[in-house]
Amino acid sequence: MQVGYRHRRRRARIALWIAIACATVVGHAPRVRAEDRVAALTRMLDSPSDKTRLSAVLALAKLGDRAVEKPLVAALRDASQRVRAVAATALGRLGCQAALPALRWLAETDADPGVRQAANNATIKIGQAPRPAAVAEARRAAPLPGHAGEPHADLYLLVNSAADDSPGPADKTTRKTHAEIVRRALVDQLRNEASVTSTAGDAQRWGLDARHIDLSVTKLEVSKAGGFIEVNAELRLAISDDHGKMMSFLSGGAKVQVPDQKFDTRYLPSLRKEALENALRGMLGKLLAHLRTS
Repeated sequence: MQVGYRHRRRRARIALWIAIACATVVGHAPRVRAEDRVAALTRMLDSPSDKTRLSAVLALAKLGDRAVEKPLVAALRDASQRVRAVAATALGRLGCQAALPALRWLAETDADPGVRQAANNATIKIGQAPRPAAVAEARRAAPLPGHAGEPHADLYLLVNSAADDSPGPADKTTRKTHAEIVRRALVDQLRNEASVTSTAGDAQRWGLDARHIDLSVTKLEVSKAGGFIEVNAELRLAISDDHGKMMSFLSGGAKVQVPDQKFDTRYLPSLRKEALENALRGMLGKLLAHLRTS
């Protein structure tokens, strides 16, 4: 009888230990799972399947976490109009201020009327939503004491969107390629600038206001000039603040020339890429100087 009692007590203690261990795991698991979930769904947005990307963006929209804002903004450039529309609607519900320039651009230029409507509705919803107190406080935050003498970035820049709006018969895929070339070129250039940050924590630490950049290719043409074939690229950079208010525009361009006798049409994609990248590089110093004096 005594043996049975001790056996039951031992089983009860084991059950209690297991319950405590499970409670500890459960207490920490949701955060880990949520982060893993966002990362996994973000990877799904690179799938060649429209159905997979739509499932991913729908799942991100349901999470309702601030961590989903960045992949949702990226989904505004998706090839599927359904994905773009869902992403726009979700960003509106989240009140994502950083998405405003991209949403406004989508509302004005997207080929699909449903996407334009979703982007316009999201823009209105974000504009009407009160800004969270924590975000407003971060905007007012001064550099932390004790760091005044440290070298640090003096500009907080975020690249929102890029598009090829140049006249001409280029198809959608080619235009998307051109847009990605200039977007990547700007991101890479800014990453190598010690005076520029794209990290929110750094911006808050040093009291920097966000400046959002939207890129567009306004001209990309091939012509013959003397004994050369010339590729001429022109860009426009739209600068807006963290409220989505447009502040200013900058424009610039570059040309690439190849001797007529050496020209081959197979070289055109590479020549266009070189002209676009050169145009962007030539504008970077102008952009940084403009932001520091404006």
